[in-house]
Amino acid sequence: MQNTLKQYDDVTDKCRELFVDKMQDYGSAWRILRLPSLTDQIFIKAQRIRQLQENDIRKVEEDEIPEFIGIINYSVMALIQIEKGVAEQPDLNVEEATELYDKHISISKELMENKNHDYGEAWREMRISSLTDLILQKLLRVKQIENNKGKTLVSEGIDANYQDMINYAIFALILIEEKQK
Repeated sequence: MQNTLKQYDDVTDKCRELFVDKMQDYGSAWRILRLPSLTDQIFIKAQRIRQLQENDIRKVEEDEIPEFIGIINYSVMALIQIEKGVAEQPDLNVEEATELYDKHISISKELMENKNHDYGEAWREMRISSLTDLILQKLLRVKQIENNKGKTLVSEGIDANYQDMINYAIFALILIEEKQK
């Protein structure tokens, strides 16, 4: 588990660095996005990953890594939107957005640690394509909950699904890195 925690932190450090760099370039323009818009952005990235995994020919020479990073960062943005609500104008500076980013990564990491304890790091035996499919499944669940105006009868809320997507994407990035070694 100690190795997982270090790998988790290494991945989230890279994602955070990109988030901060984009905040410096664009500000918090993403704060105007409604939750379904963020969900759709994540869906596009997950679909692209699936296509990259299934297609032998690539017309754009990129791999899945930037897409998994995008899933993580857009999921954190969605969690921030759930917490703060949608803004009419960009309203967060880099420091405020980074604090919120760190908060939601920390909550997701704690969830991962608890689930890893219960599941015994079963994700390490999974294929990256299966993690992609689980992310897509979570996205379809989120879309259904959004279509139901956020109401669920017995299911966990949207935030838990975004946290799971963050963790699945981090697991995928860890597995990709291990394969590259």
